[in-house]
Amino acid sequence: MSGMLGIGGAILNYPLLLFIPKMLGFEGFTAHEVSTIVAIQVFFSTLTGVLSYRKGGFVNKNLMFLMGSFTLIGGFVGGYYSNYMTNETINFVYGILAILAVILMLLPRQKREMENTGTTLKFSVFLAGGFSLIIGIGAGIVGAGGAFLLVPVMITILKVPTRITIATSLGITFMSSIGTTIGKVITGEVLLIPAIIVVIVSIVSAPTGAKVSTHTNVKYLQALLTVIIVITAIKIWLEILF
Repeated sequence: MSGMLGIGGAILNYPLLLFIPKMLGFEGFTAHEVSTIVAIQVFFSTLTGVLSYRKGGFVNKNLMFLMGSFTLIGGFVGGYYSNYMTNETINFVYGILAILAVILMLLPRQKREMENTGTTLKFSVFLAGGFSLIIGIGAGIVGAGGAFLLVPVMITILKVPTRITIATSLGITFMSSIGTTIGKVITGEVLLIPAIIVVIVSIVSAPTGAKVSTHTNVKYLQALLTVIIVITAIKIWLEILF
């Protein structure tokens, strides 16, 4: 899903790691532990994903470095200060981010899905930088790279074509995950074995998703991302409320 949809995978891995082990009768992880594992996983999955996209011509480097720089700063701030938050607060932040992502994905969009490359794209520097900083802080708290918010923001607000968004967002999320991972690692204990397992699987599977994406209709990719975010948003809010 990470390579196919241009996301780091945190939108899926966070609830999976938080809920599934407990459902299977294991002790499970705390929200702090999950956010740290996810942060490390996002770093490696986005790195392999962006390497898979680099020759396709859909990566806009100006947009990637601008938004990536702001999300890196925000990710470090959020990752660092999350150490002083309770598990319930981290889950609450995740729930808010998921709702925002659902709203953005369901907003109507202008027709701008030309299959051109990302080299001549025009965008608002102010909006791109501002949203990136805010998303970086929120995503840093839950250990995410922020792509599950970056993708709908880029498509809906910045009016970036979907294929350019998917390819470029992986680079942005990789830069964001650097700050998030550093902020998490220097303030908390890393569960080494779970992190290694998740990282290895991500490195193997993300390039496959990237290859599948280039042969898939963009409408299907948008619909799939929306469904994933809706399901995880419902699950996390059921957990918070009940």
